[in-house]
Amino acid sequence: MPELPEVETIRRQLDERITGRVIRRLRVFDPMTVSPDTPRRLARRVAGRRIERVSRRGKYLRLELDGGDTLAVHLRMTGQLHWSANGDGPPEPYRRARLELDDGSAVDMRDMRRFGRIWLVPAEHPDAAAYWDARTGVEPLGPGFTAARLGELLAGRRAPVKAALLDQRLVAGVGNIYADEALYQARIHPLRPAGDLGPDELRRLHRAVRDRLKAGIDSGGASIDRYRDAINARGSMQDLLAVHLHAGEPCPRCGTTIEKIRVAQRGTYVCPGCQPPPR
Repeated sequence: MPELPEVETIRRQLDERITGRVIRRLRVFDPMTVSPDTPRRLARRVAGRRIERVSRRGKYLRLELDGGDTLAVHLRMTGQLHWSANGDGPPEPYRRARLELDDGSAVDMRDMRRFGRIWLVPAEHPDAAAYWDARTGVEPLGPGFTAARLGELLAGRRAPVKAALLDQRLVAGVGNIYADEALYQARIHPLRPAGDLGPDELRRLHRAVRDRLKAGIDSGGASIDRYRDAINARGSMQDLLAVHLHAGEPCPRCGTTIEKIRVAQRGTYVCPGCQPPPR
């Protein structure tokens, strides 16, 4: 699943290429992608609108349109957005929607598993800020994410700390890959109760989350499975992963064999030497 670094990579590429462009037509090839809206209604609402900005909230991409409406995209597990300068090329089996722009370029949404969604958040929504706040927590690369704030979010929680990091209502955009890598860097076992972390551990975890997310963005994301960026290129963060997907291999820090366990129903990679399990 694309996580914050992958979505931010796509955001930057699209912002550079489609901001200022006018939507000529939205073509929907799979109605499920825009459900519960209808393809015809959504296409009518966005046709002729100028894209003022491409922004991100957590794992959500937002095409901010003139007039204040926002065309939102969530890629979910296998979604991809691919920009092409001339908009040509043969139809693809997993193409679910296409945004055609006034300069002849196009943005295709591909999705093998059909979980991705596109929808419109209207300008007249009673409280747009509350709409996004209800779906996403603090931005981990923003100024509001501090070690103290992280401690407040985790205080009193008995759930494993990895489960807390994956809760998008607490911290926006952190997924399975970057949670594993951040916990490893911070030397914290993923099964530790979230509310039990001390001040020094919270500082280490705060730094590690930000560091690993920034590394992911600098690397263009992690192309472990189907992820490609907006120009159909692979990222390279997979080459920098210390523990994720490295079960059975020696820890690069202490040499202990990396193990794979289950946390919050996710395959989780941990070094039992560097990350002592909870008692």
